[in-house]
Amino acid sequence: MSTDQIQVGIFGGSGFYSLLSDAREVVADTPFGPPSAPVVIGDIGGRNVGFLPRHGPKHELPPHAINYRANVWAMKQLGATDLILPCAAGSLQKHVAPGHFVICDQVVDRTSGRKDTFYDGPETTHVGFAEPYDAEMREVAINAANNLGIPVHERGTLVVIQGPRFSTKAESKWFSSMGWEVINMTQYPEVILARELEMAALNISLITDYDVGLEDDPDVEPVSHAAVVEVFRANNAKLRDLLFEIIPALPLSPDRPSLSALTGARFEP
Repeated sequence: MSTDQIQVGIFGGSGFYSLLSDAREVVADTPFGPPSAPVVIGDIGGRNVGFLPRHGPKHELPPHAINYRANVWAMKQLGATDLILPCAAGSLQKHVAPGHFVICDQVVDRTSGRKDTFYDGPETTHVGFAEPYDAEMREVAINAANNLGIPVHERGTLVVIQGPRFSTKAESKWFSSMGWEVINMTQYPEVILARELEMAALNISLITDYDVGLEDDPDVEPVSHAAVVEVFRANNAKLRDLLFEIIPALPLSPDRPSLSALTGARFEP
């Protein structure tokens, strides 16, 4: 394998790069413009892995301004078959506490105006999306989290809001009443774009706080900025350990449904 080819792509921050051996930057060129940053390639457990900070090197890109298509295209161009999409997130349910991880199996899109497809015609393409996340990757992640003693929820629905504003209490209570567990601003359209390029995707939601709709619950402690920052830092440390456990254990099976998502997806008159 070329040193600039990867098997696994991860949208994450610069804190991971120092843990990679022989890390190097690759500047990707895509039909959709430049990605958020160069892709940093390194080795984890004998596998070439690419990291790309979705918000840019200095977190300068708010969620609605990220060039999601360029980011995902860059990973595919470098050879990735599997994408890991960790994200900081809020909890919509009391039992999903700050410091917990959620390996989501479903996603709900509440964004607006984002470029969420590569297929604008003339070939009409309808990609199946009933199961957004890869079952094989999810199983590996759940086992790895359990092995490391990380409090983990084995399933969950992630609702993605437009941002950059947070939800109102009414919106948050509505999301909670639907039974959804997690709220975030970036997971969509990353996950559908991965599917359109026939890559398997894994979400790891890092819970930093309870969302605003739970604030009136007497059993929920009020959230402070200092507490969120503390949990965020602890979550990042646990995520690094988790990624180093997950990546060498991924089977990278070639026959998973997402890797042939375009089969039968195009309308032919």
